[in-house]
Amino acid sequence: MGCFAAFRERCKRVRMQAYLRFATKHVRVLLIAVALILVGGVAHSVHASDGDKADVPAGKHVLMVYDGESTRGILTQKDTFGDALDEAGIDVSDVDVTEPGLDEELVAPTYDITIYRARPVVVIDGANRTKIMSPYRTARQIAEQAKLDVHDEDALRLEYSPDIVRDGALERLVIERATKFTLTFYGKKTTEYTRASTVAEMLSEKDIELGDSDRMSVSAETPIKAGMTIEIWREGKQTVTREEAVKFPVRRIEDANKPATYRKVKTPGKNGTRLVTYELVVKNGREVSKKELKSVTTKEPKEQVEIVGTKSVYTGGPLSEEQIQALGMCESGMTATRNSGNGFYGAFQFMPSTWRKVAPAPYNGVLPHQAPLDAQKQAVQTLLSRSSIHTQFPGCARKMVASGIL
Repeated sequence: MGCFAAFRERCKRVRMQAYLRFATKHVRVLLIAVALILVGGVAHSVHASDGDKADVPAGKHVLMVYDGESTRGILTQKDTFGDALDEAGIDVSDVDVTEPGLDEELVAPTYDITIYRARPVVVIDGANRTKIMSPYRTARQIAEQAKLDVHDEDALRLEYSPDIVRDGALERLVIERATKFTLTFYGKKTTEYTRASTVAEMLSEKDIELGDSDRMSVSAETPIKAGMTIEIWREGKQTVTREEAVKFPVRRIEDANKPATYRKVKTPGKNGTRLVTYELVVKNGREVSKKELKSVTTKEPKEQVEIVGTKSVYTGGPLSEEQIQALGMCESGMTATRNSGNGFYGAFQFMPSTWRKVAPAPYNGVLPHQAPLDAQKQAVQTLLSRSSIHTQFPGCARKMVASGIL
């Protein structure tokens, strides 16, 4: 039976008392019910037998918020968890983490949301001490947040700080690094890590069992030291399969507007991989022969595309045919018989005194415009092997640079 307006408040109290009695064994259902009733008596029933779900009005959502030791139920019409928490006045900082995430949409009628509050944690990695704010509860999650590169063999320990004043935090993460070494196992060289004290302990740790024909470069009792190399091989003829890189091909696109020194990777290449089976003969730890039996490409390489410049850049000395042609066009329109009447002659406007020093025989006894064009070109090349074009032909050199020819 519905409640009349005059008795609405009394009905609310009666409903609340009924929910409290029912919730002695169902705390979660109680919290959902409280959230519904406090909004205005919109909840009508709670069914513990239906997976601890409450009847929720259409378009609304009930959220059970677990915030440390605090638990709170809220009713919302918001679309995301973040908006719902904002509406309820529950602050979540940038370093806190929620599960589900704040941006996730609300679709179902009921949800559980847990807030993991960030707290200060001192990270001790050898001689390095760093304090961070972390919401995470496992050692490896905290190490990942601190952007530390840890390996499976490293020991990570999350513990209470024995010196809160010094650390400025209740918790600290202690990282004990494994020892780094190089292992060459049947010809395959890898970087490994171990917390073992001896080579024998390392082999046991990594489940390596040596056969009668296997040999090691060190004894099993040898202490593990950082940077050491351990080689394991099998004597005699044997068949091994190794993974090898397949070098990526390179395709070059020429750009005549870029200098010859220009090179830009347009599309980076990626090496492929192949599995190669070899027949080896090993003697005293050395491969004395190797024969490839078969090869299977497991990953195709990706082509690299490069842009390369082909434009010649003048750095001194003789000119290219294109450059000497441009010089002649600039000086005289490439007119070999040009006599300017001002003391300069020929296609490149030589002075007689300069011409006599660089002209090929027998044309060094005549004026420049009286020699054939090829002889005049040869004289230019001889001159520029001794001096700079910027000194001998400064005006035209500037124009050639501006046009990109020089």
